[in-house]
Formats: sequence, C-alpha cells, structure tokens
Amino acid sequence: MYQQQSETSVMNTNEIVQAIKLQRNEKNILGQKRFGITGAESYGLSMPQLRSIAKSVGKNHALAQDLWATQIREARHIAVMIAEKDKVTERLMERWVKDFDSWDIVDNCCSTLFCRTPFAYNKVLEWSNRKREFEKRAAFSLMAFLAVHDKKQSDKAFDEFLEIIIRESDDQRNFVKKAVNWALRQIGKRNIRLCNKAIAACKTIHAKGDAASRWIANDALRELEKYKQEGRIKSVGSIS
Repeated sequence: MYQQQSETSVMNTNEIVQAIKLQRNEKNILGQKRFGITGAESYGLSMPQLRSIAKSVGKNHALAQDLWATQIREARHIAVMIAEKDKVTERLMERWVKDFDSWDIVDNCCSTLFCRTPFAYNKVLEWSNRKREFEKRAAFSLMAFLAVHDKKQSDKAFDEFLEIIIRESDDQRNFVKKAVNWALRQIGKRNIRLCNKAIAACKTIHAKGDAASRWIANDALRELEKYKQEGRIKSVGSIS
C-alpha cells in the first residue's frame, strides 16, 4: 500500500510513477476496461488512491505537466489534480485535449481543472465542432460541469449551449451522445426557465429522428419532466 509522504516532502515524477506501479491491480484493470476506460497505459488504481497521492504532493504545475507527459492513465489523473488553474493556458488545454483517449480522463480534467479556467466557455464552442470522439466529449462534459458549478453565469450562455446540443445530438458515438445527454439534463436543472427550454430542446431533438437523437431526447425529457413535477428545479443564474 502506498505510504503517504510527509507534508514537507516533494515527490518527483519517477517517485510518483513508482508509487503507481507498486499498487498495480489486475482485477481493477479488467473492470475498468469493461466500463470503457481504455487508452493510455493503466495500472488499475482507484480514484481514492490517486487523490491520496495527489494530496501528498500538493499543487505543482510543472510536475503536473511532467506527469501528463508519461502517458500513464493514473499519472494523468494526478496531473489534473495537482495542476494550478491560474497557470492553465489555452495552449496547455489544446495540448491535453488532443491526448484525451478515455472518458474518465476527459471528465476528471473538465471537472477538476478546465471548467475553472477563464477559457472554459470558449472551449465549449470550439470543441463541440471537433471530429475526434474524446475532444468532442470534452465540450459537452465542460457544459455539464459549468451548468452545475458556475452559479453566477447568466442563462444567455446556456441558451447558446442548448443550440449546440440540438445541432450535435445526432452524433452516434457512445461517449459523445452520453455527454450530450448529460449536458442537456444539467442545463435543464439550473432553473425553471432553462428547464422549459431544455424540454423544448428535447422535443426538437427527438424530431430529428435518428437513433442517437431519440435516445438523448427520451432520456433527458423523462428526467427533466420528473424534476419539474416534483418541484426539484433549482433557481441558479439570471436571464441577462
């Protein structure tokens, strides 16, 4: 088992990689593959294990970039956790998004780091037009996390996101359509106005007629109508 370092110690890239390798778990590797976690070299560590290592290291932007360059799944998750959001540049975001090769690293990166940068909204617009599956997923993963966490953002940005969701709902790829659905549901939960717009978007999407659009629309509509009927829609954001 990985032993947490003292608060004053600083682990380097090689030491972190060795800590990862010492905890290799073949059963978890197989389990992760069944859940679609594939791509980079993986040692089967769980997120709690990775958070423990990241906590012992602390924020270290240079080390984060070195860890990302190892191409090891666990090292990249730790990189996301220890990177400093104020030092994230558009260049770094573009470099990392091109390396995305599994849904779990997409979602961790978008939720832990990218959604906390001033570039997040523009990247949604840019990445939603990308062709590669995980780059495109990143756009909708960012949408979902911004809808949940950016309490001060006005509805205007999410109105634009709904238009993008309608446009891209016919992407048949599993990890894209699931993220599109997820973003649609999270936007609709921000407030009653966006809920009504999201429900209308569901109907527009369903009318497109393809399999992906019908699945996205049916699943989101079922949840949003339930939340609305039960009075569970929050009041977040403003119209202006």
